[in-house]
Amino acid sequence: MTQKTQLLNKINSRSAVIGIIGMGYVGLPLALTFAEKDFTVIGFDIDDRKIPLLNKGESYIKHIDSSRILEQVKKKKFSATSDFSGLINVDAIIICVPTPLDEHREPDLTYIEESGREIAKYLKEGQLVALESSTYPGTTDEVLLPILEKGISAVVGIEEDKEEMIGVPERNMKVGENFFLAFSPEREDPNNPDYTTSTIPKVVGGVTPNCLEVAKALYDQIIVKTVPVSSARAAEATKLLENIFRSINIALVNELKMVFDRMEIDVWEVIRAAATKPFGFMEFQPGPGLGGHCIPIDPFYLTWKAREYDINTKFIELAGEINTYQPYYVVEKTRDVLNQNGKSLSQSKILLIGVSYKRNIDDMRESPSLKLIELFRSRGSQIDYYDPYIPKLPPTRKYNFEMSSVQFNSSTISSHDLVLISTDHDSVDYQLIADNAKLIVDTRNVFERKGVKSGKIFKA
Repeated sequence: MTQKTQLLNKINSRSAVIGIIGMGYVGLPLALTFAEKDFTVIGFDIDDRKIPLLNKGESYIKHIDSSRILEQVKKKKFSATSDFSGLINVDAIIICVPTPLDEHREPDLTYIEESGREIAKYLKEGQLVALESSTYPGTTDEVLLPILEKGISAVVGIEEDKEEMIGVPERNMKVGENFFLAFSPEREDPNNPDYTTSTIPKVVGGVTPNCLEVAKALYDQIIVKTVPVSSARAAEATKLLENIFRSINIALVNELKMVFDRMEIDVWEVIRAAATKPFGFMEFQPGPGLGGHCIPIDPFYLTWKAREYDINTKFIELAGEINTYQPYYVVEKTRDVLNQNGKSLSQSKILLIGVSYKRNIDDMRESPSLKLIELFRSRGSQIDYYDPYIPKLPPTRKYNFEMSSVQFNSSTISSHDLVLISTDHDSVDYQLIADNAKLIVDTRNVFERKGVKSGKIFKA
């Protein structure tokens, strides 16, 4: 019996053990989905703080209920560990780790490479490895595959690094025969009430036809529909297209927002009217900047890779420039509102409402609110924030503000010179803000959407 047949039998009988590297906003819901479909799942993470919480059935992500985790822990279908030697005991390894940009806005594949090296220490015949992290076309074939196929001889580029690879065997395993490798991009939308991990169609691309067959069989067990493509590269490109499409269209409405503002035209009114066209138009909303892991980052993975082929991705880079400028535009608009009311930005006290990157979640990844805090502070403003989902600002790769959410009441609101809506959480009492704020700058059009009126509201 071939390695492929053995693994397919385990997958189809749901006796395969699933290992997921990265217990964040992508990895944790994926792990729970597999467990809820009767697979045994081990979650791996380098953050030792997460492990005891997960093994007690406690969630550290607001929109993932602890009861989901606890149920699977009690059934012994899910456990978590920071000991990566447990990878030798699993049949499928799924990588869900961050892929940030470095300080030069170039791809940082550190987490993928480190995951690959850990897997390489324990890789055995008959295992499937699937990468879900968003990245440029070629990462699975050019970066991950050599690490897994050749072991230490492929990983180590300079002599000094060999010390880091102690325990990684020399090997010559053949992809598609001895083990299987695929790319299947995550399509998580945190706290989306209409779509969950299992109900969002999933693109799957294998390095070889055998790899595709095995990976598709695995995801078929938990996903409503899998969409096979011809290669891992095609799957990687699919994810980038999805997010580049959104980035460019958001940039378009952000630019129109600034143009229409000069013309004293309400961009939200225009968008609403255009959206009545039943064909040829898709509604996108402007905002204070891009947030989340995907849209602010993924497009630049393609622009970087495109340079290898002597192509300048003008559309993508222009969209990035427009979207990156939005927090600066919000600060300028806030300054103008204050000036018109006899206040200077440097002497003003500002209350920022919402610091997560989108409404009703606690996800801080690439949140434009963090950039806004930095910009206001650099201009001398005193800035506070209120967010019901984030009682204390966690440190990120770029920022460590050591700020806590203020109390939300009429006294707090009235004690600030201006209230700035950055994230429009549904649980916020906007009528209370309208009744007590001296000035309001609304970057989300939330007051109009909720029918709250005040003569102190300015849109940005």
